[in-house]
Amino acid sequence: MIVVLDSSAALYELVSNVGIDDLARRHDLVAPALLWSEVTSVLNELRWRGEISEELADLAFARLLSAHIARRSGAAVFRAAGYVAAELGWAKTYDAEFVGLARSLDAPLYSRDARLVRGVRDIVRTVGPDEL
Repeated sequence: MIVVLDSSAALYELVSNVGIDDLARRHDLVAPALLWSEVTSVLNELRWRGEISEELADLAFARLLSAHIARRSGAAVFRAAGYVAAELGWAKTYDAEFVGLARSLDAPLYSRDARLVRGVRDIVRTVGPDEL
C-alpha cells in the first residue's frame, strides 16, 4: 500500500527504537521533497535544545538519508498544495504539500500531528502508527 508520510510521522519513526525500515518494508512510502528539509531542521533543533542526544540525532539523520521514501517534487506537488491550501483556507502550503500529495495519489496520509489530522479528515484518509 502507498502511504504518504508527513514530517511528524517520519520524525517519530526515525527516532524510535525500531527505526523507519520496518515501515518501509511493509508500505511504499512517499513524501514531498519538503520532508527532508523539515525533518533535518527539527532534528537539529532537538539536538540544539538538548532534547535528544547527539547520537540519536545522528542516527535519525542517517536513517532519514537511507530510508526508502519516494521523493516527489515539481509543479504537480505545488499545484496540489495550492488547491488544498485554498480549499482549507490556509495561508501557507507546507502541510498542504503532504495533503495534496495524498489526495493526488488516493493514498492515506500518515501523520502524528493531531491538529493536521483534524483539519484534513474530510478530504484525505489519515492513519496513525497503530493502523499501519
